[in-house]
Amino acid sequence: MSHPTSPIRETGSAAAQVAALIARARAAQAEFERWPQARVDEATLACGWAIMKPANNRALAETAVRDTGLGDVADKITKNHRKTLGLLRDLAGVRTVGVIAEYPERGVTEIARPVGVVAAITPSTNPGATPANQIINAVKCRNAIILAPSPKGYSTCAQLLAFTHAELAKVGAPEHLVQVLPAPVTKEATHELMRQADLVAATGSQANIRAAYSSGTPAIGVGMGNVVSIVDASADLGDAARKIALSKTFDHATSCSSENSLVLLEAVYDAALAALTTAGGALLDAAEKAQLQKFMFPHGRLSPAATAQSAGRIAALAGLQREAVRQARFLMVEESGSGAQHPFSGEKLSPVLAVYRARDFDEAMRLTAAIYDYQGKGHSVSLHSRDAAQAMRLALELPVARVIVNQAHCIATGGSFDNGLPFSLSMGCGTWGRNSFSDNMHWRHFLNITRIARVIPERVPAEDEIFGAFFAKHGR
Repeated sequence: MSHPTSPIRETGSAAAQVAALIARARAAQAEFERWPQARVDEATLACGWAIMKPANNRALAETAVRDTGLGDVADKITKNHRKTLGLLRDLAGVRTVGVIAEYPERGVTEIARPVGVVAAITPSTNPGATPANQIINAVKCRNAIILAPSPKGYSTCAQLLAFTHAELAKVGAPEHLVQVLPAPVTKEATHELMRQADLVAATGSQANIRAAYSSGTPAIGVGMGNVVSIVDASADLGDAARKIALSKTFDHATSCSSENSLVLLEAVYDAALAALTTAGGALLDAAEKAQLQKFMFPHGRLSPAATAQSAGRIAALAGLQREAVRQARFLMVEESGSGAQHPFSGEKLSPVLAVYRARDFDEAMRLTAAIYDYQGKGHSVSLHSRDAAQAMRLALELPVARVIVNQAHCIATGGSFDNGLPFSLSMGCGTWGRNSFSDNMHWRHFLNITRIARVIPERVPAEDEIFGAFFAKHGR
């Protein structure tokens, strides 16, 4: 069976081009749907090896950085490997064919069914790892998938497609199970793909997420990141600083899960800043902050020139001359407000942190809530503390889907080998972030479930069994 090493190019309107891709995908998926679990699992592993194979991984990372200008090659290699290995660990032994659950006491049997053809909208910040993640989840659930990468990420995605086709050929998978829109990827073609597919899985710009939810096709799209990390007075400051530094500098902060603001309790403010400086940070003075803001936020909007660049490059482009700043791993600016008039309070996608001082934990929560009212509501919050009750307060009171405790946030929030969250590069933000789900996007989102319901012994409760306590307290 031959497998193309480059996307098939079509002529004609976007609707016709996409319809041709969809037709091929449906034919491939109809064949693949009949495969038994063992063969489906082989195909899933083939898709995983397509990105984890060391030579492929390096080529993808190098292409991504060269063609997008975003991130760091070594970190992308780590991300491609680690995220894929973790996902495959999560999927090992998971049944996605036939009966997947039995509930005899309820007379219910659950049967896994594919959703059909998935349209995957993927970003330039993770042009290898995110498409691979979506491909693996889709294939594990016996779906076909068509990728719509960002223009900058297209070359990486096309290269990944070639590697994937080569590995799928080894297991005899249908030729068009995994496809990509032809270059150049246009908004019109992407919107057509969303409209004609059976499910849209969207990661990237909020414009694409809104388009996915407005496409008329069922969609799982993610919210905006703008993570706040609270450092409590009880925290191990050295450990917190090292983890924040690792998270903030990994892949030059391409991840939506990288910390964007730190809220430091007043009791440890100076000591926490000292620990962060030891970890490689540099605190700017007021004049340097103004200079950096002018470079990063011309006309009040984040400049692409600052996105996913090293701290040293950002400092150089901003004209910052102090040696400690130019040599820093990450930059820090003191901030007190939030909103459009305080642009450092928003998502920066760069190794730059806004630092806030809070009198106590109550004020830390108020500052965090105000930041999320501006950007990032629903995503997650980071906490460095020895007080377990504070994590519970954050989970009960803040509009966030995840509370990440004493971990490097961007490493942990998308699943880690030392926490129980599903490995993913796409985090749902619930209704707070205008999303349809609040979980890490994972295999269950790529599956339909058919339920068989059988007759069981009837049990009709007495009225008092249901209302007894209510009647006793309030009367009938």
